[in-house]
Amino acid sequence: MAGGDVAAPRDKKGGKKKKKGRRLGIRIDMTPLVDVAFLLLTFFMFTTSMSRPQTMEINLPPDASVKVEIAESNLLTLRINDKGTMFWNTGIESPKKLEQADLRKFLKEKALANPKLTVLVKVDRQGKFEMMVNTIDELNLAQIQRFSIAPLLDADRALMAKVK
Repeated sequence: MAGGDVAAPRDKKGGKKKKKGRRLGIRIDMTPLVDVAFLLLTFFMFTTSMSRPQTMEINLPPDASVKVEIAESNLLTLRINDKGTMFWNTGIESPKKLEQADLRKFLKEKALANPKLTVLVKVDRQGKFEMMVNTIDELNLAQIQRFSIAPLLDADRALMAKVK
């Protein structure tokens, strides 16, 4: 616990001693404080709920030669060039420009119109990785579970150049 040294008593003649009084020496035992600190630490460690890391399930085809057939009416293609400009088309129609701010609303409308919708995301390799991540986040927020990622080809670049 704590202990202290007491100063010498005053002189009985009513006067003060001419000598300065000794300082009180205090000694504090830190053992109980350390015990309480460790008890609090273990309490908070055991009562805290740890968050599990969030993962995304990725389904890959068993073989690279396997072709997946999807009807063109159920396929929405999103193309993103190196500057971040986004283009979309369904089936064989010509691509149209799309703003990043309107993407979530657009995807929700398309998903409601076609429950079998599959989105193909094509991102230019010269673009930022952030563009692809933001697009996948928007797909998840629009609750679209079926999407694929593919590289942007020269034919896609030619299609996007015609739109501008």
